[in-house]
Amino acid sequence: MRLVTLATPDDFDAWRDQARALASDDVPPEDIVWQVGSQVGDLFAAGATPRHDAVGAPLKVPRGFIDLARNAILHRDPERFALLYTLLTRLRRETGLIEDHADPLVRRLEGLAKHVRRDIHKMRAFVRFREVVDQGDSRYVAWFEPDHHIVRANAAFFVNRFASMRWSILTPEVSLHWDGAALSEGPGATKADAPDGDPIEEVWKTYYASIFNPARVKVGAMLKEMPRKYWKNMPETALVPGLLAQAQARESGMIEKARTTPGGNSEIAWDALREEALGCTRCHLYRPATQTVFGEGPVSAAIMFVGEQPGDQEDLAGRPFVGPAGQVFDRALGEAGIDRAETYVTNAVKHFKFEPRGKRRIHAKPDAGEIEACRWWIEQEQMLVRPKVTVALGATAARSLFGKTMTISRERGRALALPEGGEAWITVHPSYLLRLPDEAARTAEYARFVEDLKLAKAAAA
Repeated sequence: MRLVTLATPDDFDAWRDQARALASDDVPPEDIVWQVGSQVGDLFAAGATPRHDAVGAPLKVPRGFIDLARNAILHRDPERFALLYTLLTRLRRETGLIEDHADPLVRRLEGLAKHVRRDIHKMRAFVRFREVVDQGDSRYVAWFEPDHHIVRANAAFFVNRFASMRWSILTPEVSLHWDGAALSEGPGATKADAPDGDPIEEVWKTYYASIFNPARVKVGAMLKEMPRKYWKNMPETALVPGLLAQAQARESGMIEKARTTPGGNSEIAWDALREEALGCTRCHLYRPATQTVFGEGPVSAAIMFVGEQPGDQEDLAGRPFVGPAGQVFDRALGEAGIDRAETYVTNAVKHFKFEPRGKRRIHAKPDAGEIEACRWWIEQEQMLVRPKVTVALGATAARSLFGKTMTISRERGRALALPEGGEAWITVHPSYLLRLPDEAARTAEYARFVEDLKLAKAAAA
């Protein structure tokens, strides 16, 4: 019997090294007992002999196994190490096994990895920092209770997202501390070690209350995505019961105030939303882009136009639709009798996705994951503007609005009900008109585009 001891429950590198050495020695899974520290996960391990650290010869495995193992090993299931090692030994004989999602072992490990990814997402979504002032210096402290061993794996996200402030994240198992230059770890903590609140929470509650849309709330779905265990750490959740109780009156009041009060709550909320979007890191596109390109226009606009993503010139200017496609768009708006200054214009994806070719940056189409990552911003913009009509300019915009692939040729020219309420029209993106090589086709398609804009104007009126 071989006893393998790992220093921490999330140490993938140590498990990989040991598993590689054991597999190279052809040690069968049933002859190995895995443990973390002094916590043995097998009742029959009392007579086991220690296994010294060793790194075997290179062992080729599919990339999919490495990705699966990195996530699954963070699960709290005490059998995860043995399960992964069993799969590793089988992969040496069954090279295509990692693609067999019906295999019980593969299916079980994929389930563990799925739970871990979900827990990682919840930590990123539900951590709430509170300011603590000590001798004139500010530090932000948060409390979180993960379901799995994900804290260290999530550290890089918080370092990148909050690089300019000093913070600590306290959890029962381990604590993370960032001083603005280096990350350190500390022992686990308790909820009592974290502060209860700070003045920033009042600002956040004001913002949350101003964008809260009772008509969109589905209590069952909300509890599924945000279980009650996280509510006590989130200041905005205390507002939800009261906001729901006053749903109809509050919704009417928000609409009336947004339409009639210059500089009202909706404008304040939009300013806060745009400021938050400038630091968006919801997907990787923020890294090469110059800046976030947020929507623009009055929050009282009756029509909202949603494009695909910023182009090269929009990325540099920080404004939507200012490049060649924007010029076509402006001309078509004028011919349709629509004043752009009275509409709200935005994009489904807020960062420029491109491929560098020499000194040029060539547009690259956003994929489904990037569109989904940015849907949150579109939803917030729609809640604040509450347009009578939303126009999707192209397939990417349509997918963002409806959450699924929409066929322009089939849906074009008619009103569509949005999943969360409101009316939408789908047409082509102005850049499509620029790509048409035939002059006659370009002229005909442009005329049809203008007619689509006229239909949207009539619907908004």
